[in-house]
Amino acid sequence: MPDGSLLSAELKIAGRLDGRFFALLDALHKTGSINRAARTAGLSYKGAWLLLEAACNRANEPLLRTATGGAGGGGTTLTEAALGLLNAWQVLQADHREFLRAHEARLSQLPALHGLLRRMSMKTTARNQFAGTVSAVEIGPVSAQVSIALASGAEITATLTAAAAKRLKLKKGQEALALVKASAIVLVTDFAGWQLSARNQLAGTVSRIEKGAVSSLVVVTLPGGAAITASVTNEGVNALGLKVGLAATAVFKAYSVMVATQA
Repeated sequence: MPDGSLLSAELKIAGRLDGRFFALLDALHKTGSINRAARTAGLSYKGAWLLLEAACNRANEPLLRTATGGAGGGGTTLTEAALGLLNAWQVLQADHREFLRAHEARLSQLPALHGLLRRMSMKTTARNQFAGTVSAVEIGPVSAQVSIALASGAEITATLTAAAAKRLKLKKGQEALALVKASAIVLVTDFAGWQLSARNQLAGTVSRIEKGAVSSLVVVTLPGGAAITASVTNEGVNALGLKVGLAATAVFKAYSVMVATQA
């Protein structure tokens, strides 16, 4: 998804000839050397030959013309058939890019859908990502408290530096994402009359447990349908008797919450 665009699609010809193959053909046309073309296209020499041989074996006429020795030192050039194939790719690729740009522009005219896709396009290792609206911002000399209201009615509070809050230009009513690592979440099944200092406490029901060799991912579904995932040791899963359908509260500190806004 280059340049922050929301639409991306891989163009292929005949179901197998993709950008790598045509980048190799283009480089071969410009350099006259498979070795140099492979480096230009980011392929190994063997990988380049495998791509070329597979295409040549399926073609009904030669795609490469190889010369050895002589005054020019030999080399590899493209046949007219290969040049025609390369030209067709370049035309199709230009049309393909224009198609994506046109539909990207169309999406920008649908604010709700565009915003939804922008939120979904973030790539991060944080397992939990919640979209919401900034409901309160309190900026002090050193730190800031930011509350993000989720569509389900729940609220997540983040503590960040005052400098970060100012850099993000946080304000009430602004769309924001709250990101929380699964390892930062503690699950509580029984408070036994005790109160915790952790600002964020989201009650729900265990809906899925994915057991691994050492730890498990435990998914707690909140009222309204949102889900939060915690990473818990297998020993912890057994000690708490965690199972699908059990009521549990996901607890995490405000310092464990990262806030993201649209640039």
